[in-house]
Amino acid sequence: MTVQVIDHKSAHRNWLKLFRHHSTLFFGLMALVPLYATVFDQPFAISLFTRVGIFAIAALSLNFILGYGGMVSLGHAAYVGLGAYTVGILSYHGMTNGMVQLLVSTILCAGFALLSGAIALKTHGMYFIMITFAFAQMLFYAANGLSAYGGDDGLPIGSRSEFWGLLDLQNEVLLFYLSLASLVAVFWLFQRMTRSRFGRVIRGCHDNESRMLAMGFSTYWYKLVAFVIAGAIAGFAGALLANQTGFVSPAYMSWTRSGELMIMVVIGGVPSAFGPVIGSVIFQVLEKILASYTQHWQLFFGLALVGIVLFGRTRILNRSGDNSHD
Repeated sequence: MTVQVIDHKSAHRNWLKLFRHHSTLFFGLMALVPLYATVFDQPFAISLFTRVGIFAIAALSLNFILGYGGMVSLGHAAYVGLGAYTVGILSYHGMTNGMVQLLVSTILCAGFALLSGAIALKTHGMYFIMITFAFAQMLFYAANGLSAYGGDDGLPIGSRSEFWGLLDLQNEVLLFYLSLASLVAVFWLFQRMTRSRFGRVIRGCHDNESRMLAMGFSTYWYKLVAFVIAGAIAGFAGALLANQTGFVSPAYMSWTRSGELMIMVVIGGVPSAFGPVIGSVIFQVLEKILASYTQHWQLFFGLALVGIVLFGRTRILNRSGDNSHD
C-alpha cells in the first residue's frame, strides 16, 4: 500500500500562484473595458468601471485596517469625502493642477487620520467604532455647514484636474485608465506591506495584541501608522471620485457610505488582499443592474446582500487562496 505524503507548504504555494494569476487576469480584462464599450456601443461601462476602480481603492484601504488589523472603522468614508471636497474647493478657487490636488487631498486625509486615530486607538471594541463614527459625523456636519461651497446641496466641479496637458481627464477613457493604474499601484502597495515585517505586526495585533506587546512591539504606534496610511489612500480615492462625478456632497462622508465600503470588504473576504476589489465589482455592478429595473432597487439589493452573507460563508475568495499569507 502506497502512502501519499501531502506537502502542505507546496500546496499553499500553488494556491498563491493561482491567486496571483487571478488578479493579473482581472486587471487585464478590466483594461479591455474601453474596447468592449466601443465594440458593443456601451459607453456607460467606462463610467461604471471607473467607479469600480475608485471604490476598490477605498475598500482596499479599509481592508488593511479592518481585515488585517481588526480596526473596525465606521467612519472610513470621511476620508473619501474629505479628499473629494479638497479637489472641489481647490477647483472652486481656480487651483486645477491635478498633482497639487492629489497631494493636498492625501496629506489632509493623512493628517485627519492621525488626529482621529490617535484618539480612537486609545480605546478598543465598540468604543473604537463609536469614536471613528463620531469623527466622521463631525466632518459630515461641517460639510453641511459650508454654505460658501453649497452646503448640503453639494458643490459642482467646473473642470477636472489638469496635468500640464499630459492627461486630459475630460476624456473618460483616460480617467478610467488613471483609476485602473492607481488601483493596480495601491493593490501592489498593500500586498507588499502585508507581507512585510510591518504588515505581520499589524496582523499579529489583530490575532493577539497582548502577545505582540510581550514581544516588545509598540502596537499602538504600528496601528496608528496603518490607520494613517489607510486614511491617506482613501483620500486619494476621494480625489479621483470628485473628478469622476464632477460633484462633491456631504453624502460622501455619511456613515451609510462607510457601511457600503465595509460591505465591499466583507463580500470579498476578510482578510483577503484581492477580495475588496471583487467586492467593489459585485457591489457596483449589482447596484447598477437592479437600479435599471426598478426604483425600489434598494429592497432587492439588500436581499441580495443578505443572500451573499448567508450562503457565502466561505466567501468568494477562500482564505487558502489569499496571497497575503505568503
